[in-house]
Amino acid sequence: MERFAAWCERTGVDARMADVRTVRAYLAELSREQVAPRTLAAHLSAIRSLYRWMAAEGIVEGDAVSAISSPKLPRDLPGVLTTQQVEALLHAPDTATPAGLRDATMLELLYASGARISELAALNVESISWSERTLRLWGKGSKERIVPLYRRALEATRTYVEEGRPALLTQAKRCEAAAGLHPLFISARGNRMSAAMLRRRFHMLATLAGIPADIAPHAMRHTFATDLLEGGADLRSVQELLGHASLSTTQIYTHLTPDRLKRAVTQAHPRGE
Repeated sequence: MERFAAWCERTGVDARMADVRTVRAYLAELSREQVAPRTLAAHLSAIRSLYRWMAAEGIVEGDAVSAISSPKLPRDLPGVLTTQQVEALLHAPDTATPAGLRDATMLELLYASGARISELAALNVESISWSERTLRLWGKGSKERIVPLYRRALEATRTYVEEGRPALLTQAKRCEAAAGLHPLFISARGNRMSAAMLRRRFHMLATLAGIPADIAPHAMRHTFATDLLEGGADLRSVQELLGHASLSTTQIYTHLTPDRLKRAVTQAHPRGE
């Protein structure tokens, strides 16, 4: 707002009389200075809020500034892991220990289900259907989805549940479990692990695997979606597996798979050979 006020003073504009043309001229000057689109949007949002308040207070008549559309913001493409990085990460835990079995299960389920780290933290043993080979997840807005698990992820989870998890449970927590409370991921103190705790474990394992420090657990979700599309899965199925409410949210992954688009043209177009 200080920058806008200074611009008004420099150009001789009465801020109380500013209209759509005035604000667009200000934004155009910022654009010529190569201000980023997100910064432009922030400037416009602040100006809108000011004029909306001034109109409500009767300082100005009307609120023409609200008619200005925001600049189109680029959608950041999500970071994904390479096949080599995924393999290195999945082999990072020391499965000779209970904590290692737990960590291996965490990584396998992240890659097998595309789950958010918060969804993983909320899992109970009962969330897994061994006979159906599926995982029940609760996403945003308490929306439930069922995700099939591949054999390796299911086996890693079973080994952890049968061998690693009991060793992590304290006697007190075993009593809670007997009462029907069965959180899947257990800390060294026998408590349910929070999303923050799982995230710390992920970063530790990523460091061991030689993966860049800025890679977050969410990269496994992006990798899950990208690998499915690369393998030929349709976008609608990936949407269901990720729990996206809108297909437009899932479509960002199509920008990451140019090879898939080339194959689609080659296979489907009459002259695609």
